Amino acid sequence: MGKEFNVTGDCKPKLHYMVDISGRLEEIAHLVERGEYFTINRARQYGKTTTLRALKLVLDQRYLVVSLDFQKIGDTKFRNENVFSIAFARLFLRAIRGDEHESVQMAEAVEALSNALNSHSDSLELLELFEYLSDICLVSARPVVLMIDEVDSAANNQVFLDFLAQLRAYYIDRDVTPTFQSVILAGVYDVKNLKRRLRADGDHKMNSPWNIAADFHVEMSFSARDISSMVRQYDEDYHTGMDVEKISEYLYEYTSGYPFLVSRLCWIIDERVVGSKGFPDKRAAWTRKGVLEAVKILLSEKNTLFETLINKLTEYPDLREMLHAILFSGDRISFSYDNYTIDLAAMLGFVRNEQGTMVVANRLFETRLYNYFLSEEEVGSRIFTAGAMGKNQFIQNGILNMDLILRKFMVCWEELYCSADEKFIEDNGRKFFLLFLKPIINGAGNYYIESRTRDNRRTDIIVDYHGMQYVVEIKIWRGNEYNRRGEKQLMEYMDAYHVQKGYLLSFNFNNRKVTGANEIRLGDSRTILEVVV
Repeated sequence: MGKEFNVTGDCKPKLHYMVDISGRLEEIAHLVERGEYFTINRARQYGKTTTLRALKLVLDQRYLVVSLDFQKIGDTKFRNENVFSIAFARLFLRAIRGDEHESVQMAEAVEALSNALNSHSDSLELLELFEYLSDICLVSARPVVLMIDEVDSAANNQVFLDFLAQLRAYYIDRDVTPTFQSVILAGVYDVKNLKRRLRADGDHKMNSPWNIAADFHVEMSFSARDISSMVRQYDEDYHTGMDVEKISEYLYEYTSGYPFLVSRLCWIIDERVVGSKGFPDKRAAWTRKGVLEAVKILLSEKNTLFETLINKLTEYPDLREMLHAILFSGDRISFSYDNYTIDLAAMLGFVRNEQGTMVVANRLFETRLYNYFLSEEEVGSRIFTAGAMGKNQFIQNGILNMDLILRKFMVCWEELYCSADEKFIEDNGRKFFLLFLKPIINGAGNYYIESRTRDNRRTDIIVDYHGMQYVVEIKIWRGNEYNRRGEKQLMEYMDAYHVQKGYLLSFNFNNRKVTGANEIRLGDSRTILEVVV
């Protein structure tokens, strides 16, 4: 059986196509060599477990690596120090099974911990546990490295804080007391900020004992070059004739290198696009058009990552309000980890810092959020109903008639919202166009917002439909000079997306405005359809 793209669990080199992560493993190994204690906190399905398992293989020759998973310790094991210490000791002993025979001293130290479990486990608490662990570290022929995955599954518990406090105490005294060479904790939540999750009643722990941890700045998202290392493995097996570099760039454009999303798109191309209508074989599927088809499928499916994204909006109303303001009002919010909601959104992987401004992490998240927020307003929305009722007229021989969409939107707008005030239109103009567009392209196309131009005055929307792309600029009218700059920007995007026609939708509040549609012919073969409402 050949390799496949993995979208469940950790990646295994013999079974799965994988990005080459050797460079980042070297960076992490350097932290271990320096004796650092640190946390790898990244969003769900970001490759943490894969990284830890690959790291263990790198470190095994030089260190005794004890790899644990706190998912194996249920909540009941954190009810007190004794119960936790017993559970931890058993996991630890199981993890080093076989290594206890490296020396007589090591065998004796391991046997002492084992005997403590068997003969007087009722008295085994964190103090005694760490004394036994220290003895093992003292006699081990190799420095001991402790790695704990899914560590934030324990973060609600005071016993876990006490466990971190013991790690901290031994770290501080490491010059006189034997202890771990390095400790690596991996999870979604940064355990340096356990005040988020410890208590639900407002009595939060303000300081985590994990303040001894070194900063972890190793990049774990994939670059286009990283993605190409995985896609090339596939192409070497199947000889699709794809342009590996171009395909990798397309995958990066939609995912911004989020590991699960990259793998999911590749899996969809290989498992669902190949053999579907219009894509008879792998050669046809591994193209730009095939990537767009995979994007359409991914955005319409139900998966655990998207479920987490939407569920957090309900759990954290401030997060919901902030993301809505960015998407629909064009709010530019300065990125600051001191802001609880921004820090939470970044930790969950929903947003990123782009030159000091907070933006949604990737196009797929952004489009999914747009679809979610718009779906809440579809029922009872007259502009959505107008788009849905006229859907068939906008598709001609499988091609989207964007000219007609803009012209019909103009008519519907005049009928429904011509008397709306300026503030209402500024807040809702782009939302109403997307509500009009959504039922027309639903099931056959997608859209995304060009984040580099989104603000409270203008937005560029890229519409993908059956492999063709359309660039639509939506803006608030601010005078002729501003309008000319908008036309110039639109032409630049037309060049970037290799299209001959662009679309400009202007919301004009001037009392003497002239509404209507006007086709602007440029000096070359390109044209812009400008619609003013």
